[in-house]
Amino acid sequence: MHLRTSFLKVLSISSFILTLACSQQIIQKPASLTISEGFKNPMGFYDDKPTFSWQLPLSDNIKSQNAYQIVVASSGELLPNNPDLWDSRKQETSQSTFVEYQGTELQSRQKAYWQVRYWNQDGHVSEWSDINFFELGLLNNSDWKAKWTGLDTSKDSIKGVRKFLMHRPQYLRKEFELSSEVASARLYITAKGVFDVHLNGNDVSDDVMPPGWTPYNHRIETLTYDVSGLLESGKNVLAVELASGWYSGRISRGNALYENFVSPKILCQLEITLKDGSKQIILSDETWKGTTNGPIRLANIYDGEVYDANLEMSNWSTTNYDDASWVNVETEAISDAVKLEPKRHNSVKNKTIVDDVEIVSVKDDTVIFNLQQNIVGVPKVKVPMRKGDTLKIRFSEMLLNDGTFYTKNYRSAHSTDYYIATKDGVIEYIPKFTFHGFQFLELSGYDKNANPQASWVQGLAQYSNFDQNGTFTSSHEKLNQLQSNITWGLRDNFFDIPTDCPQRDERLGWTGDAQVISPTAMFNYDMYAFWSAWLQSMRETQSEHENGLVPFVIPDVLQNNNASSGWGDACVIIPWDLYHLTGDKNVLYENYEMGKKWVGYYQSKAKNFIPNMHSFADWLQPFPTKEGKEGNKGDTPRDLINTAYFGYSAHLISKIAGVLGKEEDEKKFKDLYKAVADAFENEFFDEHGKLKTEDETQTSYLLAIYFDLLKPETKKKAQQHLLATIKKADNHLGTGFLGTPILPKVLDDMGEIDLMYKILFKETYPSWFYSINNGATTMWERWNSYSQAEGYNPQPMNSLNHYAYGAIGQWMYERIAGLASLEPGYKKIKIAPIANTEFLTSASASVKSPYGEASSLWKIENNTFTLYVIIPPNTTAEIHIPNATQNNLLVNGNDFMETSNLKLISSNKNVVKLLAEPGTYNFQTKL
Repeated sequence: MHLRTSFLKVLSISSFILTLACSQQIIQKPASLTISEGFKNPMGFYDDKPTFSWQLPLSDNIKSQNAYQIVVASSGELLPNNPDLWDSRKQETSQSTFVEYQGTELQSRQKAYWQVRYWNQDGHVSEWSDINFFELGLLNNSDWKAKWTGLDTSKDSIKGVRKFLMHRPQYLRKEFELSSEVASARLYITAKGVFDVHLNGNDVSDDVMPPGWTPYNHRIETLTYDVSGLLESGKNVLAVELASGWYSGRISRGNALYENFVSPKILCQLEITLKDGSKQIILSDETWKGTTNGPIRLANIYDGEVYDANLEMSNWSTTNYDDASWVNVETEAISDAVKLEPKRHNSVKNKTIVDDVEIVSVKDDTVIFNLQQNIVGVPKVKVPMRKGDTLKIRFSEMLLNDGTFYTKNYRSAHSTDYYIATKDGVIEYIPKFTFHGFQFLELSGYDKNANPQASWVQGLAQYSNFDQNGTFTSSHEKLNQLQSNITWGLRDNFFDIPTDCPQRDERLGWTGDAQVISPTAMFNYDMYAFWSAWLQSMRETQSEHENGLVPFVIPDVLQNNNASSGWGDACVIIPWDLYHLTGDKNVLYENYEMGKKWVGYYQSKAKNFIPNMHSFADWLQPFPTKEGKEGNKGDTPRDLINTAYFGYSAHLISKIAGVLGKEEDEKKFKDLYKAVADAFENEFFDEHGKLKTEDETQTSYLLAIYFDLLKPETKKKAQQHLLATIKKADNHLGTGFLGTPILPKVLDDMGEIDLMYKILFKETYPSWFYSINNGATTMWERWNSYSQAEGYNPQPMNSLNHYAYGAIGQWMYERIAGLASLEPGYKKIKIAPIANTEFLTSASASVKSPYGEASSLWKIENNTFTLYVIIPPNTTAEIHIPNATQNNLLVNGNDFMETSNLKLISSNKNVVKLLAEPGTYNFQTKL
């Protein structure tokens, strides 16, 4: 009886547990955990007050989040039940991105572990996520005990192009001993210059030219490397190669911000914890030794590298080397005036190997190779040579008609590498402290008896280490080539900062180019951290100017104490675009004061709200009435552009103030915007919406309409004048850097989608396809940089790798494929493709939104329009299906019916609008 009772009791408990389990759905754990601007398990992190983001899995039982819990601890073993740094507790909110850390204050070097779980729309809790971590770098100058260390290379007085001082690259080393095996070790390192660091003969990282380029008089970035596995008990050696880089190299034809006679220096701190519990620190100081008598003889960003293999020092970076002939270094104390801060975006890497190489010609012991893609980076050459001979490596973006190099557009950039052989045989060489923009490569000085092979050359494409974020493709070959040209142009010009061009004696962070391309860049690549870091440099540079001036280029090596409308506005436009695409308010907080000061700069230059200041205007507009340098600025009046951007920046600052809850500022800047708009309309437009200016340009109308600077009735009239200017140009664009990115947006708002398609698909100059028809593999600086019939544009300012006109990529993705962010950060998505069967039968785009991948793919087959859609969890989408009615619409193969997942917003003969919950959908309608 007793056994039977116990059995029944056990059975009853088991049944209860089974019933409970069945009633509780098992919810999948969150994934894609990141902190701040998208970092996953970062080391040497910059942010001691990070934000947390995660994604919900795409699943039938997960539509949205109604609560979350984050736990943070100093050890993974403490999670999830005993977090000692922060427990958010259950927070009832749908927020799953950029959740602010509110725990114990974090310190330099601290490693923190974190997990998150969520409750879905039905209140079911998920499993805990995997444990992620972040480890902080050295956050304060006071954390550094090392000294700036190096050799006096300025005393050599080596003069290069334009008599610019050049510094011999340095080889620096420090031997040390460890008494026991290593438990863990971190190398904190940076340079006034660029470096490559080794431990016991091993490369510490594959970073290219770290630490990168910042306003060095304000901030130098530091890097952290886990070197635990590279050390051993007994003798060790830390070895560094150091070159000028941007710090003391030739920047912008000699107008350097920093006194380039200052010799490069290294700063490093190797902090070691031994298995016996003791700690040891190796510092850069006066005990180091160095030499400039190494194989890299000279290295310069613009001019290339000279490598003499006769001076190679075997084993110099190992303990098996005698440095008795090396000299003692000099040192310099750390200055409190310059901040040492962990790098807040990823370093440049070798990202792509280009090996589809063809030999173009062999002539007089010179061979020319075509990589078939304009890239930025360095070559990897494997070439047979004879002892004592010098291999000369030249670069070019394109060839002249006679098959020789077109290098006029490199201007004073020598852009040539040299390798001196120490023995007979095949050498392998990769330049280390320079980079080039090129598609063609010329070799001379190789073994004359050798038969040149295409395999002699590879191209190593280098850019900041970000990943692809979006895709676009279509049924049109040239449109796909345009997408390729856009994405290559982006990668090629994101070499630690956003550069205007990568090949000539410039390669600067022009603000105007950057502000027009940032949305397109963010669609294609995961670049939030990249832009945020550059905006910090912009804030630091503006701080030098009490009047709020934002210089033309960041870092400001030009030092001309001037600013331009449409360029300085990057300080307002880029943060606003980043917020719209990420949903992170922090980018607005960080840059708000900078934007206010910039609007103040306009005010200081304005009389009756019309600013009198410099402007590059609608840079490189086609068919300008003036010639030469003045013609580069186009025909849209400078004061019109100044006033338009003054109003636009005031308007954006008002909107940003509203997002940040700054009600007084919101009203103040809104009133300012209205006052500027009134002055703009009165000054430049008549009562018929027609420009009063001498020249009617497309950009004049575009700025007025897009920036909403006209009264509604005037705006409607101005729209018709805009259409007239486009018709006059035979449906070609007539815009430069400022007008081009807003042309498709304005025509879209006007309902002139078919007209925008006609402009986009034009084949003749000026158009996007014109460069493709003339062999472009990247975007060009000018609409007419080159033609097969007429040759190259005669002006030396003629980059064949310049991303500004790639801004059309935003419209391609948001309107042709139809995938856009309707609420900040894709919290609400708009999928509204507009198909034009004259040009396309299909198009698709995808984007890795903060909530997961969203995609839109449409195609037309057999008179049927099909739209495939993916909506990520914790979002909603407004879907517009063209040429459909609710009565002829199929959803996933069935007649459309409203469900909890799919609600009808409206329906007419032109479009069905639906509100969709997360999931995958297949819509079909007969045309």
